[in-house]
Amino acid sequence: MSSFRIVRPMRISTLIRARQVPLPDHWTRWSNLHRLSSANLRRYLHGSPTQRHGNVTRPDPGTGIKLHFKDSKGNLLKTIEANEGDDILSLAHEHDIDLEGACEGSVACSTCHVILSPEHYDLVPEPSDDENDMLDMAFGLTDTSRLGCQVQMARELDGMTAVLPSATRNMFVDGKKASHH
Repeated sequence: MSSFRIVRPMRISTLIRARQVPLPDHWTRWSNLHRLSSANLRRYLHGSPTQRHGNVTRPDPGTGIKLHFKDSKGNLLKTIEANEGDDILSLAHEHDIDLEGACEGSVACSTCHVILSPEHYDLVPEPSDDENDMLDMAFGLTDTSRLGCQVQMARELDGMTAVLPSATRNMFVDGKKASHH
């Protein structure tokens, strides 16, 4: 008869403490933070302000880029004025327009699918491969469909219409509706 020795799986932290495995560089760096002076600590821990978090300045009336939101039947929902660089999804959330955006603009869903006016569609930069992949899953896809999170407003888009499709496909349904932060 042969004898078997049962080997118990060990946690990586146990192996590191026993010095059976080399300590990863990032563990050494982060485990010694409590020993740093406040001046040196700032070198390791830093932050930058969020670009537009809670402090959005809207253009003066009549000076912004006009964007018309319509429902799937063509009824005007709202006309808003935007700044250059604003994306359609953020504008919709900011103005309480029912455009979901489940992935919050990370191009991982098609819930912010909008249909652009044909005369403005060609003025928008070409969609990326990732955006095209997500658009393939969009409900009611048309030749002028885009993801609202990927369309940034520019002066030449003044007067553009974004039509919301009659339905969206949400692969991330969890009972929570995305909203403007």
